[in-house]
Amino acid sequence: MQRLLRSRLPFAGLIFLLSAALLHATPDKWRAAIDDLTAKDATQQPPVGAVVFVGSSSIRYWTTLAEDFPGITSINRGFGGSELYDSVFYADRVVLPYHPRLVVVYAGENDLNAGQSPSTVVSHFLAFTKKIHASQPSTKIIFLAIKESPVRAKIRNEVLLTNQLIAAECARDPRCQFVDVATPLLDHQGQTRPELFRPDRLHLLPEGYAVWTKILAPYLQP
Repeated sequence: MQRLLRSRLPFAGLIFLLSAALLHATPDKWRAAIDDLTAKDATQQPPVGAVVFVGSSSIRYWTTLAEDFPGITSINRGFGGSELYDSVFYADRVVLPYHPRLVVVYAGENDLNAGQSPSTVVSHFLAFTKKIHASQPSTKIIFLAIKESPVRAKIRNEVLLTNQLIAAECARDPRCQFVDVATPLLDHQGQTRPELFRPDRLHLLPEGYAVWTKILAPYLQP
């Protein structure tokens, strides 16, 4: 029996190492999306000092940034379906090259829906801020509160806890700001408002983005 156990140990160790490697694998599935987002940068570099919006599909589908925030130079670098760690990994391509004065990030909802813990999402947020500030220490970062999407009611507690924890982390760093764009999407009974969401009950309609615009606009001023 001992000989059998010893013979299985290397295999078990290999499985452990492979699992660890997969957990920290390069998110190559977004490489094509990032290439598309940055395709024009070589010939038409966006202006330095703009406001960069980055994160998942809630950012990607926010196609009216220029109209919603007149007078604010904005760059949309959202890639749909991504998790917060993906923004960390690709910050070298979708954030740092533009030397933004402000970064607005919305991510974490997909992470929680995929089974990640609130503490893991918070750690990825801290990794994001660390990566940005290591290169550009004066850049401000706004984290948009994770919304309660009707289709994802099962993760409501995780969403609330993650928002609470990230708000606390932002309160410790004057360069970071937690902006609650989630609560205004609820009615007076604390229930989600279906009229603000697309039929998929996940992504926002223009009426939902109008709510976000009203809340966020004051924070984007120089």
